[in-house]
Amino acid sequence: MIENDEFYLPIRVYIEDTDAGGIVFYANYLKYFERARTEFIRSLGFELRACMAENVNFVVHSIDLKYLRSAKLDEVVNVSARVEKKGRAFMLFHQQVVNNLGEVIVEGHVKVACIHFDTAKPRALPVELSNKL
Repeated sequence: MIENDEFYLPIRVYIEDTDAGGIVFYANYLKYFERARTEFIRSLGFELRACMAENVNFVVHSIDLKYLRSAKLDEVVNVSARVEKKGRAFMLFHQQVVNNLGEVIVEGHVKVACIHFDTAKPRALPVELSNKL
């Protein structure tokens, strides 16, 4: 769902996401962020498989995260994705995981580069995608 240029994806925390204490393992938040970014781009009409067929791929360039709280087993969290800055060959996302009390659990910035699928060299964002962002 997109609201005020921000995409939201609800995710339930399963046992596979947690450590022995029932708390989400820190690296799994990166997976949540990835899912939200992927679904955000999909909501704009861009399937990643189709992009690859057109020699377009997206890779994470850098990440800056802050862990503020913990999500727990069976909790439903909302993961957001918003493009904060767009360059010729990159998108800088601001992302958050928020619990049902509205508390931010994790937040950060993820820079995603656009590359040629076959050579892994930088390329411009597809014009259609850039226009929709």
